[in-house]
Amino acid sequence: QLLRQFLTEHGYTVRAAPNGERALNFAYANPPDLILLDIKMPDLDGYQVCARLKADGRTRAIPVIFLSALQEVDDKVQGFEIGGVDYISKPFQPVEVLARVKTHLTLRRLQQHLEDLVNVRTAELHQEIEQHHHTEAQLRTALEHKTILLREVHHRTRNNMQMLSVLIEMHARRVED
Repeated sequence: QLLRQFLTEHGYTVRAAPNGERALNFAYANPPDLILLDIKMPDLDGYQVCARLKADGRTRAIPVIFLSALQEVDDKVQGFEIGGVDYISKPFQPVEVLARVKTHLTLRRLQQHLEDLVNVRTAELHQEIEQHHHTEAQLRTALEHKTILLREVHHRTRNNMQMLSVLIEMHARRVED
């Protein structure tokens, strides 16, 4: 409650879940920008909740910060291995939590911005490729027309040259010198 009040006072919208199943339902229904997740919870523990969040495409990219009284290095490492981005040990300092929340939200926004830029550039490249294919098709068509035209010009020129050759031969028979 203290953390919820502190974050709310700093302009954040906070939704609290009493257990892991409820937290998953909240996250699937309306994915948040960030999740603060305790490890010791009723029904599912924080590790299980995080694993399920990271396995689902709707919630995979949401940063998860573990907030726990567990102090062992193994607990922290397990949190990171499952997909957590940070681990805050209890008792926590609200200003430290606020700083980490701000940092991870900023990182998430930057990541989303980069993903948007990549998607835009990818769409532009697809469009350029389509235009290239279209231009390539136009060039092939033009080349086919040019080839047909050259064949026709060659055929007519050859026929005309043969006709001239016959006429010159006939004329040459009449001329003595």
